[in-house]
Amino acid sequence: MNDILSNYPMLIIPVIVGGFAQLLKFCIFTLRHGWQPEYALTHGHMPSAHTAFIISLLTATGHYQGLGSGAFAATAGLAIIVIDDAVRLRAYMGDQGRYLNMLIRQLRVDDSRFPRLKERMGHRISEVVIGGVIGLFFTIYLTRFF
Repeated sequence: MNDILSNYPMLIIPVIVGGFAQLLKFCIFTLRHGWQPEYALTHGHMPSAHTAFIISLLTATGHYQGLGSGAFAATAGLAIIVIDDAVRLRAYMGDQGRYLNMLIRQLRVDDSRFPRLKERMGHRISEVVIGGVIGLFFTIYLTRFF
């Protein structure tokens, strides 16, 4: 139990960073599109909160456990998977939504039975880069206080 409590900054800092990125994303979205509270916990757009969280976790693990540790290597592998998902895999899902929406329009199917699917689920590269920068630098800043 003592080990868990001694490593709490490695989880607390990424949660703070991820929450900050999600709040920043909501503020940017609100400035561009108006107040839509249901958007507060959605995916996509600037910056990538997933990337901010995972880069923060990677940075905190490197700081507290060392760059040569097994924990850092495992976190690096997890970071690759999360970032790949944010950019590539969810973009494919958005493409599928776009194609299905097009088919529904062309077939003139009842919209109440087949509601419009979300077409933008993934992140652009710039959104992932900004999320990574937020994750890296905000974590470096916060490690001074833990």
